[in-house]
Amino acid sequence: MNLIFIMLDSFRQDHISLYNRCKPVFEGVPACQTPRIDEFARECIVFENAYPCGLPTMPVRYELMTGQYSLPFRGWMPLTPEDLPVAEILHREGYVCGLVADTYHFRAPGMNYHRGFHSYQWVRGQEFDPWVSSPTRRSIDNYVNEHYTTEWRTRVGQFLANTDDFTEEKHWFPAQVVEQAIDWLKKNRKHKRIFLWIDSFDPHEPWDPPRRFDTYTDPDYKGPRLILPMGGETEDWATDEQIRFIRGLYAGEAAFVDHCFGALFDALRDLGYCDDSLIIITADHGHPLADHGKFLKGTDRMYSELLKVPFLVRLPGGESGGRRTGALVQFPDVLPTILELMGLGNNNIAMQGRSFVPVLKGENNTHRQAVIVGFNRGLHRCIRDQIWSYIQTPPDEPDELYNLRDDPQEQHNLIDDHPEEAQRLSTQFGNVFRQVVSRTIKGVQGEYEMASASIE
Repeated sequence: MNLIFIMLDSFRQDHISLYNRCKPVFEGVPACQTPRIDEFARECIVFENAYPCGLPTMPVRYELMTGQYSLPFRGWMPLTPEDLPVAEILHREGYVCGLVADTYHFRAPGMNYHRGFHSYQWVRGQEFDPWVSSPTRRSIDNYVNEHYTTEWRTRVGQFLANTDDFTEEKHWFPAQVVEQAIDWLKKNRKHKRIFLWIDSFDPHEPWDPPRRFDTYTDPDYKGPRLILPMGGETEDWATDEQIRFIRGLYAGEAAFVDHCFGALFDALRDLGYCDDSLIIITADHGHPLADHGKFLKGTDRMYSELLKVPFLVRLPGGESGGRRTGALVQFPDVLPTILELMGLGNNNIAMQGRSFVPVLKGENNTHRQAVIVGFNRGLHRCIRDQIWSYIQTPPDEPDELYNLRDDPQEQHNLIDDHPEEAQRLSTQFGNVFRQVVSRTIKGVQGEYEMASASIE
């Protein structure tokens, strides 16, 4: 069995048609359309309640690549010599392992997330990657408003410099990632077992979709093209019209990512990988679009727009495809599940995650009772089940409680109305982390010291 893992960045679950059922998320912004992902999902098991644990970008990838929790033990850190990532596991099992990524944090000095891969290909220039050193040829003033600080103007300028020569859709980053991934798949088809990790930084900000996909913004908008929103309260730096425009840019970027990966899905079928491969599509997290007054990720934004992610699993041959599940799963569970499906479950011994293979096989529709999400250095923690979401806040702020079934946008804090639900969920913090702490021995050492350990 081959493994193809497709990692998208900052892709909100509610901006994929199969999840939002083509309903607009925001007033004045059309519903984002993702026909290629929707089509591929017909052959997948679709998870409605998949969550990261430790945020953001690299802690999430750590969980997916190692089967370990990043929260509360580590934040944005390199792989250590004691960590055992999936590429090293599969490498020693005889797999040819490849990485194609434009997520530039992978290649930051000392991060080591390319460990175990036979080949790794970087697409340069995303976000603030200092790829192009010469100033942009475009006017930064056309991409910021009067409230942008020097720091934010510099960030916009770096991205513009990186993309000054983008004149055709094939130049945009997700198109480059897909092109290189297809090339790798073609060249390595004769190998008996392959593992390819495809990591697309889009639809991460800045959002500057090609003209053909920039159809979610108001054509009558006359203001600056705000491709990179600032942090802080939106009322301090953006008008309502500008907020709508930025939301439209995000939707256009998401639609373009869908289009690009449609070419990958076609290649997977044409090359026969759909017959003998386990294919997983997910995102590290979503992205706040001023749903609660702010853009960008942040420890004080523990809401579904940031926490809920798409998660699609296609078994070889499309087995069990077209089924949806509400089972709660968390990213440390993913690698143990993958290895069990591949017949390599003996490598799961020291992992803190729990396999959800019974959910994939339709033998069970439950997995976890609750999930915990947060930033390592943040003071906010969210624990939620399928109905309730409890947010533990710093001592000087009121805690929050939302009924996800009745109030999916999390606009009505019920902490005073249902303190018993908050108390019930809050007791899960200690239970989960105590169980995880008992399994902090990692890597090969764990094969000898924790042979019978499990997290209940």
